[in-house]
This record gives sequence, C-alpha cells and structure tokens, in this order.
Amino acid sequence: MDELMQKKRILITGSNGFLGQKLTDLMVLSGAYELCCTSQSANKNPNQKGYRFEQINLLDFDKIAALIEDFKPSHIIHTAAITSVEVCEQQADLCQQINVDAVDFIASICKKNQIHFTFLSTDFVFDGKNGPYDELAEPQPCNAYGQSKWAAEQKIQAHAGSYAILRTILVYGIIADQNRSNLVLWAKNKLSQGEAIQVVDDQWRMPTWVDDLAKACILAVEKNAEGIFHIAGEQMFSILEAVYEVADFWQLDKSLISSIHAKELGQAENRPQKTGFILTKAKQELGFIPTGFRASLPYIQEQMTTLNR
Repeated sequence: MDELMQKKRILITGSNGFLGQKLTDLMVLSGAYELCCTSQSANKNPNQKGYRFEQINLLDFDKIAALIEDFKPSHIIHTAAITSVEVCEQQADLCQQINVDAVDFIASICKKNQIHFTFLSTDFVFDGKNGPYDELAEPQPCNAYGQSKWAAEQKIQAHAGSYAILRTILVYGIIADQNRSNLVLWAKNKLSQGEAIQVVDDQWRMPTWVDDLAKACILAVEKNAEGIFHIAGEQMFSILEAVYEVADFWQLDKSLISSIHAKELGQAENRPQKTGFILTKAKQELGFIPTGFRASLPYIQEQMTTLNR
C-alpha cells in the first residue's frame, strides 16, 4: 500500500487558535499525518506548508459536512471554541451555538462515519471548591463558559461514537504567531517593558504547557483513546506564584508585581478558586508525561530565540 494511504487523516478545527497552531506545527513536523486545518478566519499560522487549510464558519453545518465528506478524516481534533468567560456570559446564544450545537453536529457526523473525535474541554467545568479533580469528579460549572463545555461533553458522550475528551488548565507557551498571548508571555512582556502589573493571588491552577497539550492530543489520536482525560502540568500555583516564577526565570523586576484578590476584579464568583487535576489516568492510559512549569521555561526561551532569528 502507498505510504500516504497509511497515514492517519486528521481534521483540526480552530487551527488559528493557540493550541490549534501548535498542533498543526507538530503534526506537520512529524510527517506522519495527512492534515486538514480549518478556522473561521484566514490562516494566521506563519507556517502554511504541509497541510490543507479551509476557511469555514463553524456554524455553516452544510460546509462542515461537505468538508468532512471530501477530506474523509480518520480523526477530528476539535479545538475551536469561544473560551472567554465574559463573551460566553454576554453572548449566550452564540456561546450555545459554537460551544455546544456545533460540537453536537460534528460528534454526530463522527459517529455516522466512524471517525474518532478528540474534544478539548476545561477545568472550568468544575466550581473550584474541591480541586484537584480526577475524571470521575462531578462537574459543577460556575460560569457560562464552563457550563457550555460541560453541555458539549454530555452531547459527545450521548452522540459521538469513538471519542476522547481532554480537559486542560491555563495553557501557556509560545507559537510562531506571536500575536497569541497567554499568562507567561503577558507577564514576561509587561515586566520586560517595565510596566507594573496586578496579579490574582487567591486562585490556584496547574498551568499546562501548550507543547504538552498538543502531544496529548496526538497521543489520543494514536491510541484511539476512549473517555475523559485530565491533561495539565503537575504543579499547583496561585496565579501570582506562577508570575513570580516567570519573573525569576527571566530575571525581571518583581517589585513591579502587586497582588490583587479575585473579588476586586469581579472574578470571585465566575472563576473557580482552585482547580487542578489528578493525572494518573492520562499517564497510565495515554502515556502522557507533563513538563514541570519551571522546566518548560528554558524551552520557551529557546523557542523564542529560534522564532526571532
């Protein structure tokens, strides 16, 4: 059989997103996949070779169905979503359509065509009162975003055939499209410019390196993983502690950092206080190996240096 015919055929939605771009780059680099990427806007990934790109609105179900029929993926990795807590609260109908209805539609197509479906979810399906959580913990979202992701998970479990749901936490790192920011880059850039920043000191997370999350998606594909998996870093930090780590690594002025309580930002009720994941299942069943937060920073610096050459 021709080598190309043996390659898994992967459709990535939301390929302009932070994870979507990293996943595209890793899969292209591996040379092991036939890849089709989709996003609502034109391709923003500086790396535009080695895969097919289609600009498609996630709510254009006819075009989504036609693309799946044409490309015939063996696997779909669905990263597309509205992830802003505030946008999900302010635009409830759009949140429902993008984060739930579109997921349900794609999941149903996957079942009909025996396509493995990998879905990205969030720690925000939990209220943050009993973290860290394992996969059997009962979701209790405290905001519209978390509610939409939990609703989507339930649709997948009801209507998808073969699926893996990967929940993750506070994703950080760097990709070639340096317009995409996150906690680490935000803190580094602000402090490097001598700007004072306020950082929440009473919310706790286990930050996830985007490279690790992308590799977890690939593991889910390779193993045709089934069920829910928790993917995150292994270390729990307050948001403030994580920013101090960034300042320490890049030798930036920590006196520019001041703490603030979530309540002062209006985030005490609509953000979980302490999440975190128990990673045993992902380690044992996927072979997931998380990179420590501190250990990831030299890699990020190396990636920055390479991108800026």
